[in-house]
Amino acid sequence: MNPDYEKAGKEITRLRGEINRHDYLYYVLAEPEIPDHQYDALMRRLIELERAYPDLVTDDSPSRRVGGQPVSGFEQVRHSSRMLSLANSYDIDELLDFDRRVREAYGRDPEYVCELKIDGVAIALTYRNRILTRGATRGDGAVGDDVTANIRTIRSIPLSVSSDMPLDFEVRGEVYYPRAEFAEMNAGREEAGLKPFMNPRNGAAGTLKMLDPQEVARRPLRFFAYTILSDTVRLETQAQVLTLLRQGNFPTNPYWELCKGMDEVRAFLSRWNEARFDLPYDTDGVVIKLNDVTAWERLGSTAKSPRWAVAYKFSTEKALTRLLDVTWQVGRTGTVTPVAELAPVLLLGTIVKRATLHNEDEIKRLGIRKGDWVEIEKGGEIIPKVIRFIAERRPADSEEIVAPEQCPECNTRLERDEEEVAIRCPNRRCPAQVMGRISHFASRGAMDIDGLGHRTVEAIVSSGLVNDAGDLYSLTAGQVKELPG
Repeated sequence: MNPDYEKAGKEITRLRGEINRHDYLYYVLAEPEIPDHQYDALMRRLIELERAYPDLVTDDSPSRRVGGQPVSGFEQVRHSSRMLSLANSYDIDELLDFDRRVREAYGRDPEYVCELKIDGVAIALTYRNRILTRGATRGDGAVGDDVTANIRTIRSIPLSVSSDMPLDFEVRGEVYYPRAEFAEMNAGREEAGLKPFMNPRNGAAGTLKMLDPQEVARRPLRFFAYTILSDTVRLETQAQVLTLLRQGNFPTNPYWELCKGMDEVRAFLSRWNEARFDLPYDTDGVVIKLNDVTAWERLGSTAKSPRWAVAYKFSTEKALTRLLDVTWQVGRTGTVTPVAELAPVLLLGTIVKRATLHNEDEIKRLGIRKGDWVEIEKGGEIIPKVIRFIAERRPADSEEIVAPEQCPECNTRLERDEEEVAIRCPNRRCPAQVMGRISHFASRGAMDIDGLGHRTVEAIVSSGLVNDAGDLYSLTAGQVKELPG
């Protein structure tokens, strides 16, 4: 054997072991031992050697996390068993009903495992010969998208596992964005003139469906595992499942608890209803599972959800603030929507300055006025909305909210369809509508035109160069260069 080849093989094996160890320390244990520049040097050396000796490249090499070539689409794959969604419970009475049904079917006093419900995207990871071979989204529960190339870029997901794990198995869990990294990424998108993601969950879902794995590799996705499926290993409890996953170097949420009865479950819920805001990631509830895995099949499931588990959803977060003003925004279809301009208030860990008012009829239904103290909530923890005003705190100088008669963007007289609650601007050349249509046309879900962010669209429309999507194809490089900014 060529001595250089043999030497390279040994160094590649050593580098892979070092990099995998540091990935585990950083992304799973959050206990890094070396600075970023030393880690980057290890990765650069590994990539250099693998390029020189391509036949030594394996599917579980850490270099695969850098991302491969862009793909044209995602293949649909069938799950080994259905990825069921969980029935939701919103109050203690519903939980007690769940407990009663479990007791009747189980035949004795149950123990429950309570796990924080991570607000992310469910995925299934398939391992063959202890090497990651496929990663798929939940999809409709039976069939999902094969996003393996993107999954490999998530550094908290092991590309291979030790002999402590079964030879062939499947792990299921949630891909998510940590709050701080998500906020930093969104700030970068806004600076680049791109539309920020609405929330970490939507951001994670959108990132997993990107066609360029190299771009996915640049984004700080994380993963928590919550179950394992295997024909060769029979675990008796969910507590054992979580322990095995952790032993196999899979990241699991550390804040789970074995509860003996509903009193302990309720104490867990009460504690985390407040403590969740101190976590570095979003959680919107608690998953409560019968600890006895051997009884799951006997308890069975409905068409949509298992009978041995339920998701308790935390109540939507609410806050009080002042309604300072109402602005009216024109969308790409001409619909004019009222937006509440609020005194800044902290809600679910973020500063909220605006909230939706939906339409003029909703303003009348709520009876709100400018200057009112209002209560806002995040319905489903996504978009803040105004739900009521505080009558006893209404100031004497509060003002009625009056819908505009002319379009706030182009001064065209607004129209109202008697069968609709919305008011509309009928002017198809209204700048706000034009910008909205062009932004939609250029978005990732449509033509996916790179570099055509909000600021660029605003500039080309304001300059009069573009009035519809077709005008984009007649733009010259010289015209674009002369635009301000």
